Formats: sequence, structure tokens, C-alpha cells
Amino acid sequence: MINKASAVVKLKKGEGRSLKSGGLWIYDNEIDTITGDFENGDLVYVHDFDDYYLGCGFINTKSKITVRMMTRIKGQEIDEAFLTMRVRDAWEYRKATVDTGSCRIIFGESDFLPGLVVDKFSDVLVVQSLALGIDRMKEEIITILIDLLKRDGINIRGVYERSDAKVRENEGMERYKGFIGEPFDTKVEIVENGVRYIVDVAEGQKTGFFLDQKYNRAAVARLCKGARVLDCFTHTGSFALNAAMAGAREVIAVDSSALGIAQAYENAKLNGVSDIIDFVCADVFNLLPEYEKKGEQFDVVILDPPAFTKSRSSVKNAIKGYREINLRALKLVKDGGFLATCSCSHFMTPELFAETIGQAARNARKRLRQVEYRTQAPDHPILWAADESYYLKFYIFQVVSEK
Repeated sequence: MINKASAVVKLKKGEGRSLKSGGLWIYDNEIDTITGDFENGDLVYVHDFDDYYLGCGFINTKSKITVRMMTRIKGQEIDEAFLTMRVRDAWEYRKATVDTGSCRIIFGESDFLPGLVVDKFSDVLVVQSLALGIDRMKEEIITILIDLLKRDGINIRGVYERSDAKVRENEGMERYKGFIGEPFDTKVEIVENGVRYIVDVAEGQKTGFFLDQKYNRAAVARLCKGARVLDCFTHTGSFALNAAMAGAREVIAVDSSALGIAQAYENAKLNGVSDIIDFVCADVFNLLPEYEKKGEQFDVVILDPPAFTKSRSSVKNAIKGYREINLRALKLVKDGGFLATCSCSHFMTPELFAETIGQAARNARKRLRQVEYRTQAPDHPILWAADESYYLKFYIFQVVSEK
């Protein structure tokens, strides 16, 4: 149920700079007054300090992000027609930019549907709702999306909700996961870059599979023919599988999660490459120094770690982690070999990440020749002025010893 906006949020003088430059968030400390009746999750109007109309969004006073904007157009109703327009625009964009067999169809603020993520894995949708206002609209949005997909000949057999992220607690919401509609087998087979995977949408990390690295995996695979490859933080084996399918002669894939390694091994069997990949359940930070002591060398080393920081306050510790892991990895790359390294933390800025890798290279006495700089796949679009939408930094370097 979508309410009609009536209450008015008025900003303090000089505030709303992010909003006015194209962002979608208004923080609690930017607000001067709220007039009129509302419940958290309701739509409200937003005015500048001088009553200039800025738009309409949904409010939640329990969250530091108090208002998330839905539209800036005066008089625009937030109704079924509006939501259909938003969902259609998102789907048409994916059809134009990515392989839609499995992809992220809705990416929150970047698709002007704040707080909502919808991933498509073959014929299954996985929904993540992270804001109270959008939570009220999610079932209507899903119904609209299923209808749009059906018109394109895509029949969705089930929808699963993975709103079990801790960030929901910041909105005063409980974590939740479960079926939307009829139950179904939550282990779904997908194909990405010609590689087959079983995705567990109920128990896998986040929505079940990291679609944002799709084209980065393909970029690294091009370097792996005949190579000895080390894939660190392999999760369910995606980079390792791409390397093996591209003709690597040997792949070692490492992760600390026994469940992840088990799933990765099943995916390797599914693709007929289990004889090429050696799966190791270990802490990467402990294993890489052991490999260094043994004199191990690789043609390609891949680092795809989890986010070492999820807040500004922990960035300093994250820098140490990224510097250490890149230093260790660089020492294991053969002269003329390749390092693929990334950070998926929004708070680790591109400039800071580049500086940290540079420090690691100097400490390892290695020279880096940049092959590519990449970001997340286009189905996770970066919305300029919405800085939180730009989070994945991905480098491929050739590693050269001083001579």
C-alpha cells in the first residue's frame, strides 16, 4: 500500500548538498523541521529551507538516512504506473547492456528504487529489501517485474527474499528470509561466461552469487591459458572455474569457508574441471606466507577478498589488510606474470586502493604494469552523485621484477 504524501520535511539552510548534486539521500542532521502527520515508511515532500520544492521520498526517523528520494518531479504520483515505469526502465537497461540469463535487474538507488535489490538467477528472482518505505512497495514491484519478464517470454518459477542483512536493523526492521509465494527448489543452475554453477539462493552469501564480477572473471580468464593460477578467496569457485575453463594447466583455489569450498568443488565437477583445480580450505593470510617460504610461483594470482571495511572508522585497519594481502600475492607472481586484485568496499576509495597497492608493490620490490582497471558489471550501474553505488575496484597488472 502506497500512501499519498502530505507531511513536509524542510532542510536546514546550506544542507542537502548531496541531494542537490544528484544524490538520493537526506541525513537526519540535514533536517530542520517535519510538519504534518506521517508514519515511518510513508512518502513525504521535501522542501529546501526557503520552501523550494526538492522532491518526494519515503521517511524513516529511525535511520540516519531519514529520507530516500523517489522523484524530483513536482506533481508526480508514486503509484502503480510510476513503479511500472521505474521497473521497465531498469529491465530495458539490462537488456541493452548485459547477458540477462542471470543478472541484477534492480540495483537500488542506481535504478531510482532506493533500498531494493532484485537479482535474476535463470528463472528465479531473489529480492533484498533494505529500507522501510521500499519494503511496503516490494511485492507490487515484484508483480510488475514478473509481468514484464513474461511479456519477453521469461517465466519466473519462484521468488525468494534475502532481506537478512544486518543493515536492516539500522532501519528498525527485523532481518528476514523466505519465499514470496509458493516454495520451490532453492538450488538453481545458472550459466555465466559459459561456466555452469549451482546457486543456493537460500543459504548462499547475500543473494546467493556475486554477479558484479561477471565480466572481470572473463577478463582474467583471457590470461589463464596454459597458466598456473592461484585464486584467493574463491568463495564458490567462480574465478578458478573461469581460469580452468579457459585452459589453465593447474589452479589452486583457496577459501576459509568449508561450505564455500564444498560448493566450489561441486561446481568444478559440474563443469568437468575437478581434475585441474585443487581446492584448499585455509586462511589466505596464513597460507600465502607458507607458499612464499616454499618458493611457490604462479603465472596468475587472483585476490577477491570480502570487504575489509564497512565503515569509515575501520578504513585504517582495512588499508593494512589490503596492503599485506597484495604484498604477499605479489611475491608469488612470476616475473612477467599477472595479478588481479580488487576491493568491494565503498569506503576504500579508488585513490586509496591504488595508493595501497602501490605501497605493497614498493615493499615487494616489484614494478606494476597496468593491464586494465575495471569496476562492477553494468547491471550494477554507478550513478554519478550517488557515491555509494561505486564500490568495486578491480585491477589487472603485469608484475615485473626489477632488473
